[in-house]
Amino acid sequence: MLAKLMSLFLLGLIRVLTGSQARWVGCPPKAEQRIYFANHQSHADLVMIWAALPKELRHTTRAIAARDYWTKTPFKQWLTTEVFNVIYVSRERTADEDPLEPLLEALSKGDSIILFPEGTRGHTGEPQPFKAGLYNLALKVPQAVLVPAWINNVQHVLPKGEVVPVPVLCSVTFGTPMQLQTGEDHREFLTRARNAVIALRDV
Repeated sequence: MLAKLMSLFLLGLIRVLTGSQARWVGCPPKAEQRIYFANHQSHADLVMIWAALPKELRHTTRAIAARDYWTKTPFKQWLTTEVFNVIYVSRERTADEDPLEPLLEALSKGDSIILFPEGTRGHTGEPQPFKAGLYNLALKVPQAVLVPAWINNVQHVLPKGEVVPVPVLCSVTFGTPMQLQTGEDHREFLTRARNAVIALRDV
């Protein structure tokens, strides 16, 4: 009950602070298994893209979150576990640990996921080169629909090092689904996926 009240509070807060505009220009919101992949410039990205999804999709769509940051305090851990239902990943891991294992487990259960392929926040306005995780997921879970997304302006809501959000109009633009082509190597695919995200910036 408390988690539900918190989710309603956060949705209201996000809409007041950002306008929370969802722009489905390349595909409609649809109850199918998807991997949403987006640019990453703020810790608020997770909350912004979660809020942009319709209610019926939020329950089955899980964001990827860095364990070391989002479990620093009991409140952050409760928020990300009980409200956002995130998938924790470790940025520091042992040599025999597969970073994709928790993502593949969620996908095997039919969940959709929200992925930030840069792996860390960028600060240049354009995404950094995408890491191989998106390619490997596309290879291992070919039934998942790959949907690029551009999160606009959210870095100004919660600038790096700040804890108090600032009201700024933001939006999330969802593009046309793409898929891994037969014989396409990881460099070609990741470049194409990054370009698909960048192309949504000025739509």
